[in-house]
Amino acid sequence: MVPRLFGTDGIRGRVVAAQQDESKAIAALHEQRVICTSLLRLVGEALGRTMDTLPGRGTTVVVGWDDRPNNLELSGALTLGLRLTGCHVIHIGLCATPALHRATLLHGARMGCMITASHNPVSDSGLKVFDSNGFKSSPMYEDHVSLVADSLAAEEREIDQIESSELSQPSEPFVANPEMHGEWLAERFLHLQSLIGPRAFATTGIAQPFLLDSSRGAAHSWLAAWLSQRGISTVEVSEQAEALNLNCGAGDFSPTQTWTFLQAADSPHLLLQHLQPAPAGTIVGAALDGDGDRCLLIRATDSGFMVVDGDALGDTILSAATRFNEAPWHLAASIESDLSLLSTVGRLPASIGVHETAVGDRWLSKALAPNLRASSEPPRCIGVEDSGHIVMATAHPSVENGWALVGDGAATLVAYLLALSATESGPQMQRGWKQRQSVKDVDRTLWTGKNQLADEIETMAKSFFSQHCEVGSWNRHGLEGEPNLMLISFTLDGSPASLGVRNSGTQAKISVSLRLSPEIDSTSMDDAIHQITSHLAKTMRQ
Repeated sequence: MVPRLFGTDGIRGRVVAAQQDESKAIAALHEQRVICTSLLRLVGEALGRTMDTLPGRGTTVVVGWDDRPNNLELSGALTLGLRLTGCHVIHIGLCATPALHRATLLHGARMGCMITASHNPVSDSGLKVFDSNGFKSSPMYEDHVSLVADSLAAEEREIDQIESSELSQPSEPFVANPEMHGEWLAERFLHLQSLIGPRAFATTGIAQPFLLDSSRGAAHSWLAAWLSQRGISTVEVSEQAEALNLNCGAGDFSPTQTWTFLQAADSPHLLLQHLQPAPAGTIVGAALDGDGDRCLLIRATDSGFMVVDGDALGDTILSAATRFNEAPWHLAASIESDLSLLSTVGRLPASIGVHETAVGDRWLSKALAPNLRASSEPPRCIGVEDSGHIVMATAHPSVENGWALVGDGAATLVAYLLALSATESGPQMQRGWKQRQSVKDVDRTLWTGKNQLADEIETMAKSFFSQHCEVGSWNRHGLEGEPNLMLISFTLDGSPASLGVRNSGTQAKISVSLRLSPEIDSTSMDDAIHQITSHLAKTMRQ
């Protein structure tokens, strides 16, 4: 079996010097989690050779990148591989991932390639791939690319140095439009108003100045001014960062994190350092990740600050939207989202179609895709991950009354601020209990989600829960996109609960996630996680 080049969300690894041998470059990705220009050239060639299996027509590929020190070299290597197969490559330059998504649609491209490692350290980079409809590449296509890349690496192929230098450049002159993302967000602002309520931003409950941390990504040069022009006096703090994602951005935050005033002031994280005490409930700041496709907010508490995660953002947006217009909505939420999000939605006045998905915003988009019907009105759908990935509809720039789906941290922030304006009081969802814990340095081949080890974990879990509550509706199943997931849905004393165990898609670790409804007493539930992870560590450690 050919090892997959792609993980949960594209290719990622620490950037190292180029390998002369492409097979060794592939092995280094799997064994050492590193990437190099020779790997990106190989992947570009494999993408070009498999493009005919993707939707759309033509051979145009749009390439963008974030501000990592090796990305210009990596973009040239990827471009070389693509152009060797006859692709017409357009560079849009330094941008956020959602802007690359937009440019792919705008140019009618067959494929979009974003060179980034998202929230990973600046020493890392990688690749995200979009098709002509703006959807991230599927695991089936990625397996095909991996197979072709492996076959190409086994061939003897030489490229003339002059040809290599020429083909590393885009097919047409590079003309960047640094204002594109802001112009697009202004268009989306109107669409969001039509869904959430035709109001301007309210300043009640928002700290002035509002602190923005764009992780020194593309948004750090424009988003603060964009918000300030619309009434939210905003200061960008990541301009002080030495590099992308370095002591800045959403990548350093977890969905349930809290800080005291003293902890925030002593933190190396720039946003936390700059926060000032405010009345409890005040929204004091927001953080995007390095490639700008997700957003987390920070709220003041009586003793410090707390993260407002993607589940809470999605709940607030839905609450405002359904109060404004009771037309049906469709929600997709990953298996790591708070169960309270689903139960809260069930009490909203509008009817809600709910889809539970695998981890990764591509699965949110796939679940919501049936809602993209031709219409002059934006589709009423939203995808939510607690990490801050919020997927919503955006107008297709080259299809009349057409729509696409995209996760955009800047648009997420705007939608949330509009939702606060529409609801005035800034509702807070009643949180359930959830805990995630990983076991590192494991042999992932020992877990399939269906083997004897999975049976042992299921028996252990059911025995534990039965000692504390009445267990009902026990259902062990899986989900598309998570081939090794063991997901168990059940009730404890009549209230919903969920246990998930899954291998990491990118690292040698396995994760255990337990979610409980607010009504369930979570006392001793940490012990359940501990028992399961201890057994996995004993069984799977290398």
